[in-house]
Amino acid sequence: MLCAKGIERETGKVRIDMLSPSWIIFSGGGKRTRFWMIATRLFNFAMAVFGIIVSSPIWLLTAIAIKLESSGPVFYKQERVGRNGNLFTIIKFRSMRQDAEKNGPVWASKNDDRTTRIGKFIRKVRIDELPQLINVMRGEMNFVGPRPERPVFVEQLTELIPFYSQRHLVAPGVTGWAQVKYDYGASVEDSMQKLQYDLYYIKNASLFFDIWILLQTVKIVLFSRGR
Repeated sequence: MLCAKGIERETGKVRIDMLSPSWIIFSGGGKRTRFWMIATRLFNFAMAVFGIIVSSPIWLLTAIAIKLESSGPVFYKQERVGRNGNLFTIIKFRSMRQDAEKNGPVWASKNDDRTTRIGKFIRKVRIDELPQLINVMRGEMNFVGPRPERPVFVEQLTELIPFYSQRHLVAPGVTGWAQVKYDYGASVEDSMQKLQYDLYYIKNASLFFDIWILLQTVKIVLFSRGR
């Protein structure tokens, strides 16, 4: 029978039901040296600037397509929870109708019927997430990290799922281990599964792991398996 570490290696996730309250202290998760923090910030800033410059033609074409299909803003802005619980405004290309949440906050799902035709395409190939490079440049996000959630959902999930708040020990990411390993989270159960991958990332974060996740993300986009 596999021990906890063996299960982690086999599954790529940390089992919540096998954790103790002190796991984060003894695992070293979330602890980063000053050199690591500075190097990570410089890397993310430089890559974000480069990414914005290289992808600028895609930004222009996407903006035109969104405006031609429906009225409303090109960008979608929403409050999210970042590192240490700090709030920030995330920026994306708008992929849904303007009245998508007229009845209140709703979890996004893979085949969401609120999504526009252009929105379905840009979400599938992750073009909708390009404006998050601005968040990365500002230092609010990294390229790799847990997916940033809305405050209303964070409050609910923190009450329902043990250790959920631990995912805020690191900056959220445009992509991440959970996004690579699991599909859209549209329920509490999905959020719990994704949290286990997030905790594994927090525990094992490194530059090489980040590069591996970025390469896997590129493969997912190229084969149209957007998450």
